[in-house]
Amino acid sequence: MKSKLKVLFFFIIISFSLYAEQKIAIPKFNFGIGASKSPDDLVTSLQILMGLTILTIAPSIIIMTTSFIRIIIVLHFVRQALGVQQMPPNQVLVGLALFLTFFIMEPTANDIMQNGINPYLNKKISQETLFKNIENPLKKFMLKQTRVKDLELFVKLSKTKKVKSRKDLSVWIVTPAYIISELTRGFEIGILIFIPFIIIDMIVATVLMSLGMMMLPPVMISIPFKLLLFVMVDGWNLIINSLVKSFN
Repeated sequence: MKSKLKVLFFFIIISFSLYAEQKIAIPKFNFGIGASKSPDDLVTSLQILMGLTILTIAPSIIIMTTSFIRIIIVLHFVRQALGVQQMPPNQVLVGLALFLTFFIMEPTANDIMQNGINPYLNKKISQETLFKNIENPLKKFMLKQTRVKDLELFVKLSKTKKVKSRKDLSVWIVTPAYIISELTRGFEIGILIFIPFIIIDMIVATVLMSLGMMMLPPVMISIPFKLLLFVMVDGWNLIINSLVKSFN
């Protein structure tokens, strides 16, 4: 029995030594510029380059063409108005803004999937039609939220000829106009949120001054009252409800 184990152990050692001597092939990648055998090679390379570029700037494009701008601005104004600088944390605000964006943009996303991405994956439409079917729903959403004044500004700056309908405007005109409109609406909502909390700050400061307690920071007294008011009126529910309805 022992002799059999010794023989088995010997063959195992030999097997490992032979395997160790074998050289494992390491893949090699070459990136360079060379002569192309057909024009299709250049087209494919350019498509890959454009695809990588789009993937790099995709987060910015998604943020700037959706409801995310208005939502994140309003949520930051809420935090500033309450006077609590780090509560809720930035990660929580961004996460809430993202999920609200998904909720609001769901009809637009479904339109893009049904008329753009799914037909393209099934090879029913061309790449050009895909981009058009992605652009149209986004442009339709942005036009509903864009002020006429902002559209006129970029039409004037671009020296574009008059069009019959807003739908005929280029996405390069609609997008910056939409961003400005969202910034404006976000600040307008933020001002309305600030007003009741500013009143509380003024009342607390006046009371402390009348009591001669000038060395006591008014913020220490006003923050608990502002938080109490916010909780009593169910502030998060009111703000989220108003934000979502503002896109209808």
